[in-house]
Amino acid sequence: METAFYYRERKRFPAILLLLLVMLAMAVAQVHATQSEPTQAGVTDVADASTNKLQPIDVVGHYDNAVGTSDAASQGVILGKLLQDIPLLRPGEVLESIPGLVVTQHSGDGKANQYFLRGYNLDHGTDFATSVDGVPVNMPTNGHGQGYSDLNFLIPELVDRIEYRKGPYFAQNGDFASAGSADIRYRNSLDRSILDLSIGDNGYRRILTAASIPLPFTAPAGNGSGPTLLAALELSENNGPWKLPEDIHKFNGLLRASDGNADLGWSLEALAYDAHWRSTDQVPLELIQSGALCRFCALDPTDGGRSARQILSGEWHTQDNDGYLRTSAYFEHYRLQLWSNFTYFEANPDMGDQFNQRDARNILGSKIANGWKHSLFGHESVTEIGAQVRHDVIHVSLLDTQARVPFATVTDNLVDETEAALYIQNTTVWTDWLRSLAGLRADAISLDLTSQSYAPNSGKVSDNRASPKLSLIFGPWRKTEFFINIGDGFHSNDARGAVSQFDPITQEPVIRTPALVGSFGKELGVRTEIVPGLQSSLALWSLNSASELLYAADSGGTEANGASKRYGVEWNNHMVINQWLLFDADLAWTRARYANNNDNGDSGDQIPNAVSKVASVGISAHDLGPWSGDLKFRYIGGYPLTQDGSLRAPSALVANLRVQRQLNDWAALSLDVLNLFDRKYYDIAYGQDYQISPTSPLVPNGITVHPGEPRELRLTLRLKL
Repeated sequence: METAFYYRERKRFPAILLLLLVMLAMAVAQVHATQSEPTQAGVTDVADASTNKLQPIDVVGHYDNAVGTSDAASQGVILGKLLQDIPLLRPGEVLESIPGLVVTQHSGDGKANQYFLRGYNLDHGTDFATSVDGVPVNMPTNGHGQGYSDLNFLIPELVDRIEYRKGPYFAQNGDFASAGSADIRYRNSLDRSILDLSIGDNGYRRILTAASIPLPFTAPAGNGSGPTLLAALELSENNGPWKLPEDIHKFNGLLRASDGNADLGWSLEALAYDAHWRSTDQVPLELIQSGALCRFCALDPTDGGRSARQILSGEWHTQDNDGYLRTSAYFEHYRLQLWSNFTYFEANPDMGDQFNQRDARNILGSKIANGWKHSLFGHESVTEIGAQVRHDVIHVSLLDTQARVPFATVTDNLVDETEAALYIQNTTVWTDWLRSLAGLRADAISLDLTSQSYAPNSGKVSDNRASPKLSLIFGPWRKTEFFINIGDGFHSNDARGAVSQFDPITQEPVIRTPALVGSFGKELGVRTEIVPGLQSSLALWSLNSASELLYAADSGGTEANGASKRYGVEWNNHMVINQWLLFDADLAWTRARYANNNDNGDSGDQIPNAVSKVASVGISAHDLGPWSGDLKFRYIGGYPLTQDGSLRAPSALVANLRVQRQLNDWAALSLDVLNLFDRKYYDIAYGQDYQISPTSPLVPNGITVHPGEPRELRLTLRLKL
């Protein structure tokens, strides 16, 4: 339920909402009257209607964040070249290139990562929306958690760019995008075919081959050079440092056909991914400290998982002097099974507390965006109208298991979940120092749940909400611009929590969670290039959420905790020191609290696992003859594990190094040293109750941890054919 705090914040918004409605109505009214008129000078980039029409200043590096290229200080583009230069422990760590975002793991490497941003423990993806080539990654009503976002199918070497946005200020972003979003785009082609052969510590093996192939037919698509097929195949295995070998095996295949350019083009993509693994989940800290359990040992050696997905997707776009049209569609078949045991013998001393989460679904979705260039009160303007729809047909269940053998069904649900949205967004250049971005988004959701394990929990729920947005961009003056951003956002809740009226275990009545839960964000920002070679941005932000999500893994539902309020500051710096040396420094500080003290039946107002300090510092050296290198430090500050703050996780500082040598025109060798200084740290820590054996006492308010991996070496030979 939304609290009084949230409504107090929203009372400030009606005047802005009215202003937006008036501006957007005027824009639409003038679109058809002016779309045949010559376009005014300056509106030249319709591939992104929200982009300022200024000539960007070239700063060679890993980012495309120059003055005049974005609508918020916390928005930007990461170039795929960055991902070719930095060492990555896991594919999901590509998102750590987004300033202030942290990616960790609390289980096996086939499972979705843990994400942290702006004081949110995003769990496996809630409140941060991710897509790959237009296909959403987040899974609503997933077997393991709402918004589950598994990026293990990503091939970092194929990434062309990552477009990221923080905060709920952009009308094209909807569900799960309160804290931010990332749209990952693959390349259309490679200059040369590649073959990567990698080996490393702990049984790490990886083969990647990728090639671009001209297709032997013609398909008119603008000024493109003809259709091209990009094909890639990745095979990998790894045991990790764990005493129980992880034995992860991954298969990943991609076919992408495309043609055209920014004016007219299309792409078709087919993807297949499959993985299985054994996992060492988080274990009690006291057992590691006492020596009763080794640092990399497991308590339940039968935990693990399997995951697979197949995706077919396509997009088509066109633009001319009058406007643009973009449309895309996708179909996905997805499967997940996880065996986990987080409390060991607390709930069932006889059989143990292992459970099996299952998810099998088909997803069908589509997006369309149509933009017109026109005049608004004599000023150059672009209005975009878009529609988005997604339908998930889900079979999701939870079973109690012992050594992966089920002995009881907790929940077994069939879910039809449909989300649909319409939005309108207008960009107007009012003067040479002021432009505005005004948007309004309307979302609707329908949840239809059939419980095959407890019929009274079957039912239907629907919900809808409107989300206004407004951004004002001032400047530039002396290569400096200023931003004001404000907007509503939301996340959807798990269908089991929104529809079910009874606890699946006790069958006692429960309070249902709302299907859609709102958020409200504000931001003041500045971006400058006043220092030659330096791109620097500063953002002061706040974000209030109507409720926090807590996924109850052992009961198969989602609990809504109280409202929250967050504010913080981010300072990002990317500097080209000279032609061969680059320096990056990103710093973020957040204060996260529940809106009401002593909420959720606990004392205090601190939000467990809300990281308050994040820092990333990197230095890259290139073109030193045949040599190049990249060194990156990542710091995560300590964070509370309980609402009263009595338990805290320690900070963690990790350094990763990559050294590369070009052997000749077609071969290069690179060495990754992960956790360069072999620091002992924890990827994640939790405050929880547990019982480690059938006869041991219950440990209330204990700490469980998943250790970070020790120093390891990975050597890659890259052949360009």
